[in-house]
Amino acid sequence: MNLSNEEKVGMFATMLRIRKFEEKLEELVLTGNISGFVHLYIGEEAVATGVCSALKISDYITSTHRGHGHLIAKGGKTDLMMAELFAKKTGYCKGKGGSMHIADLELGILGANGIVGAGPPIAVGAGLASKYKGNDNVSVSFFGDGASNQGTVHEALNLASIWKLPVIFVIENNCFAEFTHQADHQCCRLVSERAEGYRIPSVVVDGNDVLAVYEATQEAVKSAREGKGPTMIECNTYRIKGHYVGDPETYRSEEERASWQSADKDPILRFEKRLLDEDIADQNTLDSIRQEIQDEIEKAVEYAKESPAPDISELMKDVYA
Repeated sequence: MNLSNEEKVGMFATMLRIRKFEEKLEELVLTGNISGFVHLYIGEEAVATGVCSALKISDYITSTHRGHGHLIAKGGKTDLMMAELFAKKTGYCKGKGGSMHIADLELGILGANGIVGAGPPIAVGAGLASKYKGNDNVSVSFFGDGASNQGTVHEALNLASIWKLPVIFVIENNCFAEFTHQADHQCCRLVSERAEGYRIPSVVVDGNDVLAVYEATQEAVKSAREGKGPTMIECNTYRIKGHYVGDPETYRSEEERASWQSADKDPILRFEKRLLDEDIADQNTLDSIRQEIQDEIEKAVEYAKESPAPDISELMKDVYA
């Protein structure tokens, strides 16, 4: 693994930034500061961080309705994201995208998406463009176990395989499709078994181990850049929070959720222990990072609250290309 100690500490900071952003977001929704459906990424931070750490800025990602973590991991700024969630003019999409539709083409973020399973075909299109242009950019599509049942995903897998496109399909298997456990909506034990039907190589990793995710992605990226076509990576993780903020969560036990929040499963606590045990960082350094990120998130909220709302005259602006 070609990561320096500084880069590993940076991965810890990225996961923590995602966690703090989401925790603040939950608070803002529950206190009525932000309206609409918001889907939190808490518990899955190692997937976005591990994957995006293996990418270049020019590489593309497509995200999901649970996409804040992907966007932050790819380099998204928390103040612009927060402003978007507050529907303010200074947000990434000028207040018109909200939680589920943030995009930034300069960072290769082709958009979060409120439609389940809509990301893979977009990633395939971006992959085709990269191949046509002759550059070495790769496209990554994040999607869940539930989305893997959608026809759009299978169409994307088929085309990516036939044309040997530089696309990496990342399954975030967080055990639930909305309110239904994976065992109740799929006949296969591993979602990645479906890759075999399209002759796409696949790998299954511990999605709460950021270095394992990074290593698997690095191999897939190398293969894609060499023209060998797509790879599927299944990251087994867990959604600590409900499907959306306010979800009563009657479909799972508190004991089950608590077990995934333990020090040996939570991706951030696990990685923090590893950094300390291997003398990569000391506790003072990690605590300082915590405080810096907490301050950053608070400033992002202030920025969002103080930013102007879009004017009514901008209603139809950017609607058509």
